[in-house]
Amino acid sequence: MAKAYTASMLKVLEGLDAVRMRPGMYIGSTGTRGLHHLLWEIVDNAIDEVANGFARSIRVELHKDGSASVEDDGRGMPVDIHPDLGITGVEVIFTKLHAGGKFDHESYNYSGGLHGVGASVVNALSKWLVVDINTGGGHYRMRFESKYDEKEKKITSGRPVTSLERIGATRRHGTRVTFLPDDTVFEDTRFQADTVRRHLRELAYLNKGLEITFVDEREKDPEKQRVVFLYEGGLADYVKYINRDKTPLYDSVLMLEGAQDDVRICLAIQHTDDYAENIFSYVNNIPTAEGGTHEMGFKAGFTRALNDYARRIGALKEKDNNLMGEDYREGITAVLATFVRNPQFEGQTKGKLGNTEVRPAV
Repeated sequence: MAKAYTASMLKVLEGLDAVRMRPGMYIGSTGTRGLHHLLWEIVDNAIDEVANGFARSIRVELHKDGSASVEDDGRGMPVDIHPDLGITGVEVIFTKLHAGGKFDHESYNYSGGLHGVGASVVNALSKWLVVDINTGGGHYRMRFESKYDEKEKKITSGRPVTSLERIGATRRHGTRVTFLPDDTVFEDTRFQADTVRRHLRELAYLNKGLEITFVDEREKDPEKQRVVFLYEGGLADYVKYINRDKTPLYDSVLMLEGAQDDVRICLAIQHTDDYAENIFSYVNNIPTAEGGTHEMGFKAGFTRALNDYARRIGALKEKDNNLMGEDYREGITAVLATFVRNPQFEGQTKGKLGNTEVRPAV
């Protein structure tokens, strides 16, 4: 006889317990990829401060004890009391899964990370997490820990162990998050310097003028302990970096930038004598390896523009068929960065991008 299925058998996972129960649902895996995803979540929040004009620099540190820190010079997380929940904004961000400042457009126009989603997941899967906030008037700190609770007979995830404390006065602005991944969750808790360095370099290319400092305290070679990524050329420098071992067919990287209806695009193009095409696309600083409508639109528009030009100069006669997109993209290196608002709130953007400027990169 089948066992009865009753309401008493339903378990409710409160707070961050669901994250620890099924970490793969939130970060993909508990392997190396998932481990680094924790770091990317905190870095993405800092990048969003940059993308919206609130910050200019980010510092990422890997410490000898296995922990990592991400610091930005943005506005600093909110330290006041949430009107409905009755706790500080910092506690909301790190303990409530579906709460944050990026679900509308009051605080952020463009975002890749989500305060309260990514941050709370990092907290849930860390042994401890410490956040320091500088508001321009005060320096605040709060600590969270995941540990076994004798009373509840389970590991409680990311619980506050201190209240939000005012450490002192400061004129600085920004947020610093330091966390130690939990070795009972992850197969390996050692961050790979090459992986972090590569990711930070990519973000620096995507955000022209952003200074990212990477410090690896575990590195024995002093010359490799600290590196600064800063690219005033943005995507043009990115294309040059990708083509560093190739032979360009023309010296200048073609840059195209435009904006309309809260959508911003930046495109960098250069052809080489290679046969393959290399197209890298991003939305709100997040790579879109599978492509998308933004990449499809670029390919279609690029092909149409060159076919129109070929007919205008007589390279294609009236009786000739248009060339295929693959013909024009042979040997191309292109980086496409798109910044869009969440269509859930403002509807899908329609029409072509206006105010578009095409120019060679300096």
